Amino acid sequence: MHPARFLRAAAAALGLLASLAAHAQSLGDRPVRIIVPFAAGGATDIVARAVSDALARELGQPVIVENRPGAGGAVGANFVSKAPPDGNVLGLATVSTMATNPAINPKNPYDPVTGFTPIITLATVPVVLAVNATRLPVNTFDELVAQVKRCPVPCTFASAGMGGVGHLDGELFKALTRTELVHVPYKGAGPAIADLLAGQVDMMFDNLPSMLPHIQSGALRGIAVMSPQRSPSLPQVPTFTEVGMPEMDNTAWMGLVAPPRLPHVIRDKLHAAAARALEDPAVRQRFEKAGIQPVGGASSAFATLIERELAVRRKIVAERQLKLEP
Repeated sequence: MHPARFLRAAAAALGLLASLAAHAQSLGDRPVRIIVPFAAGGATDIVARAVSDALARELGQPVIVENRPGAGGAVGANFVSKAPPDGNVLGLATVSTMATNPAINPKNPYDPVTGFTPIITLATVPVVLAVNATRLPVNTFDELVAQVKRCPVPCTFASAGMGGVGHLDGELFKALTRTELVHVPYKGAGPAIADLLAGQVDMMFDNLPSMLPHIQSGALRGIAVMSPQRSPSLPQVPTFTEVGMPEMDNTAWMGLVAPPRLPHVIRDKLHAAAARALEDPAVRQRFEKAGIQPVGGASSAFATLIERELAVRRKIVAERQLKLEP
């Protein structure tokens, strides 16, 4: 082949390869949707909305937060799992959607390990047990347990949904304290906390960010937090280990996932953008104000975290013989 013709052919081939590579990394012209599997107002919603603006700047295209609540997060998670693997639909994954719901619900519609492409761990948050102090006038964990045992009718605990982490925590609390409680599930932490504030239910286990302003205002009373150490946001509230229940010191986490079979090049692009978004000063400021700890790390580390948490929750369900009951 003539040298000039060879160079033109090589240039064309390189151009084609560059075009294909760019297409493989493209998320298209549609906005990227982050599916939050709970109603607005909860910690998952706070994290997703804190990250979305910075992620949009990093990707150079709109990022929309969409709430799809129901079944303890299973409705939204299942939607993500069944979406096309093109990077335009992401999910806000939580301990509820990836561990507790699959562990306790035999009819869970997706596999938390094979049904998603983990992108990045976004944050960790403590879970806090809080009470409506008017309905349950207690100040300490021991006082709470004693009061619950004295109630002429079973006290109630709210959760963000059937099979979610707040539900499983409540069932574990019942088993460890040998108390009777009635579970009242909602479609997210927002409406559950609204009823807790209104005195429609007695207590609730939920992520700290959604509880924090109400505890700080005195509308709710924090009893104990699930965390290795006391939260700097609530230094007066002891950990569950301090009150004698180390089995309940499990910090919650949240991260980004995509549908299964997402091309590695798109996964890596999303991971890099999300990692940079977590370094954004505005994101870190919003996290700090809400008691949220940013994480980051490799996609493989998030995959390992999901598998480890699922194993832990399955063990708890089996050992305590917990059942999916209202």
